[in-house]
Amino acid sequence: MKLNKQKSPQAEKEFGGTLGATCIPVFLPLTVLYLLCVCRSPAASVLQWPPVLPPTAQLWDPLALVLILGWMALQSFFYLLPMGKVSEGMVLTDGSRLKYPINGFHALCVTAVLLTLSLWLGMPLGYLFELLLPLAVCAIGVSFLLSLYLYICSFWAPHHALAQGGNTGNPLYDFFMGRELNPRIGSFDLKYFCELRPGLIGWVVINLGMLMKEVELRDSASLAMILVNSFQLLYVADALWNEEAVLTTMDIVHDGFGFMLVFGDLAWVPFTYSLQAAFLVVHPQSLSPLGATAIITLNGAGYYIFRKSNSQKNQFRRNPTHPSVANLETIATATGKRLLVSGWWGLVRHPNYLGDLLMALAWSLPCGKLVPKPLRHCLGCVLRVVVLLEGESSPQSEVLSALEQVFIKALSVLLRSSLPRS
Repeated sequence: MKLNKQKSPQAEKEFGGTLGATCIPVFLPLTVLYLLCVCRSPAASVLQWPPVLPPTAQLWDPLALVLILGWMALQSFFYLLPMGKVSEGMVLTDGSRLKYPINGFHALCVTAVLLTLSLWLGMPLGYLFELLLPLAVCAIGVSFLLSLYLYICSFWAPHHALAQGGNTGNPLYDFFMGRELNPRIGSFDLKYFCELRPGLIGWVVINLGMLMKEVELRDSASLAMILVNSFQLLYVADALWNEEAVLTTMDIVHDGFGFMLVFGDLAWVPFTYSLQAAFLVVHPQSLSPLGATAIITLNGAGYYIFRKSNSQKNQFRRNPTHPSVANLETIATATGKRLLVSGWWGLVRHPNYLGDLLMALAWSLPCGKLVPKPLRHCLGCVLRVVVLLEGESSPQSEVLSALEQVFIKALSVLLRSSLPRS
C-alpha cells in the first residue's frame, strides 16, 4: 500500500500543542511512578521532602514483564473468543460501520473464575504489592512501544481512516494524539480492545492483590479495603456490562489512537485508580458502621447519577428518535451536532461527571481524612473550570474530566497524612 503522508485540514491543537505533546509523555509516567512510591511511604504525602525516590533495583523485575505480556495475551484471547454479540459502531467518514465484539463482561467473568481457581491452588496474588513499581514501569514501556508501532503503521492507512486531530504533520503531536482513528490487525481493533479490557480488568486484579496482601499482613481484610474493592469492582463491571455504550464515546468516534489513549488505558488507569487499595496496605484505616453506611450511600448516589445520565446520553447519540429521548430539548452546536439541555442534562452541565466525582470521593473516604479543605476546593474549582471551558464541542472534555477525577482522588488519598491524625 502506498505511504500516506496527506495531512488533514488544520484544527486547533489540544493539550498545549507541541509543547504539551512533548512534556506530557515525560511527566505523566514519572507521576504514576511517584504516586505509587508516595502512597506506600510512611508519610504518604506528596509534599514530603526529600521526595520519595526508589532505588533503581526496585523499578525492574523480569517477572513483571512476563506478567504484563501474559496479561495482554490472555485478554486478547478472550477478546477473540466467540462470546457475546457483535455490534456495529458509529458511521465513519466513508459511510462504513466497523463491527465490535461485545464480550468484555464475559472476559471479566472468565478472569474471575481463573483468579478464584488460582487462589484456591495457592497463587500468591498479594505479591503484586511488591511488583507494583516494576509492573508500572513495564506497562509504561509497552505504552511507548505500542504508540510508536501505531504511529509508524498509520502512514499506510487510507486517508479516510485517519483522525483529523492527530494528523497535523507534526510528528511529536501526532504521536501523542494518534494519527489513525481505528487501527486494526485484521478484525482485532486495538483501540477498542485497550479501552476497557487490559487496564480496567487489570485494575480489579491489582485491587484484589492489595486485599490479599492485607490478609497476609493482618490475617483479615479491613472494612475500608473491602469497600474500596467493592466500589471499584462495581464501576468496572458496569463499564463492561455497558460495553456497547463505549462505541458512541469521543475516544472511539473522534480521537486517534496514540500515546494519550494508549498510556491512559494501559498504565494510568490500572496504576493510579488502584492507589487507594495500595495505600490501605501500608496505612490501615478503621471505619465505624455509621461512617461505612454514609460512604456506601454516597457511592450509591454517585453511581445512580453516573449510570442514568450516561445511559441517556448514549441513547441520544445512537438514536435521537428513541421514545426515551425524543422529547428532550436540544441545542445545535457550531459543528452541526445537537446537545441535550433537558433531562439529566438540564439539571447540571455534566451530570455524568458529577456522578464520577461523587464515586471518586466515596472511594477515597475509606482512606481517612481528605485533602485540606482550602486546597481541595481550589483544585476542584480550577480543574472544573478547565473542563467547562472545553465544553461539549471539544472531544477532550471527557479526557480532562477523567484526569480531574483521578487527580482529585489521588490527592485525597496521598495528602491526607499531612493532617494530624484524630
